[in-house]
Amino acid sequence: MDALEKKSHRYCVIMCGGVGSRFWPFSRSNRPKQFLDFFGTGRSLLQLTYDRMLPITDPERIILVTNSAYYDIIREQLPEVKEENILLEPARRNTAPCVCWAAHHILALDPEASIVTLPSDHLILRESEFHSVILKGLEFVEGGDRLLTIGLKPTSPHTGYGYIQRGEPVGDAGDIMKVKSFTEKPNLEMAKVFLSTGEFFWNSGMFMWRADSILRAFDKYDPETATIFDAGEGAFGTPGEMVFIDKAFPNAPSISIDYAIMEKADNVYVETADLGWSDLGTWNALYDCSPKTPERNVTQNCKVMAHDCEGTLFAASPDKIVVAAGLKDYIVADRGNALLIYPLAEEQKIRQVVNEVLARFGEDYV
Repeated sequence: MDALEKKSHRYCVIMCGGVGSRFWPFSRSNRPKQFLDFFGTGRSLLQLTYDRMLPITDPERIILVTNSAYYDIIREQLPEVKEENILLEPARRNTAPCVCWAAHHILALDPEASIVTLPSDHLILRESEFHSVILKGLEFVEGGDRLLTIGLKPTSPHTGYGYIQRGEPVGDAGDIMKVKSFTEKPNLEMAKVFLSTGEFFWNSGMFMWRADSILRAFDKYDPETATIFDAGEGAFGTPGEMVFIDKAFPNAPSISIDYAIMEKADNVYVETADLGWSDLGTWNALYDCSPKTPERNVTQNCKVMAHDCEGTLFAASPDKIVVAAGLKDYIVADRGNALLIYPLAEEQKIRQVVNEVLARFGEDYV
């Protein structure tokens, strides 16, 4: 199979249905973080993810899986995407049902399909390296019944990421190895040990596999999810697909692809890479990857007068001036009808804060 023919069987699934509550008040239930332009580039995180895949596959083979509530935003931001390439989830059910549905949908279109599965809200600075990693990974999974994840070289003992322990290299690939173990978000001491061994990599949440391979894995390791979607055989790729999905999808278990498949399967591999990556999951992550003043302050697309402030992130509307004094290591985020002033070190509590705001003041504020 020549390069052009291989490309014709390569698909991308972009998962863009998350709520991004840890980025409140910028990220709201009606416009989560994947639809925001954090860096003033004129492109949202979703648009940048879409752009990043265009050298790998053709636009008609890029599939977006999102919550039905975000259909209008998708059409606004990516009007070039064909209607049939937007899969609308009728309920929130984590990543495993999303992956299973997308694989059934694509397999019905192309029995030889291989798939890159990506979150929609990652920052990747080394795009040429990303393209090389993806192309090498696709070649690998197309050669057998293999499930591949991308492991990223850690730069710190981060406790907010999952870790992958590499095993033995596969053939002469060098940077593709059997996975020895997965560990979810370790404590700081354990993360330091992981970093010191050189055997552990951050779990990026980016995956590659053939469509038939991942569906076999569902049958073997997550039969509950598999049974729900197997019942739609014959409907996928037809006008009856959404009728089936609207009825069946809400019955799927809410489980991540990591828990459902990757941590159980015996044919899981990791391709290690250094992509200049951040999952932009938190205000701290945005702070870490943003330019800083000599006082370690970060300004996101707004005007700031900061007196005696250090290590503080300021984010507001471009037409707003923020004046602050005496802040050290804080988040100051103003958007619409909500203002957040919160210690950076305690940002893990923001999700809880959002729940409290919802309970006390209603959904207009979240």
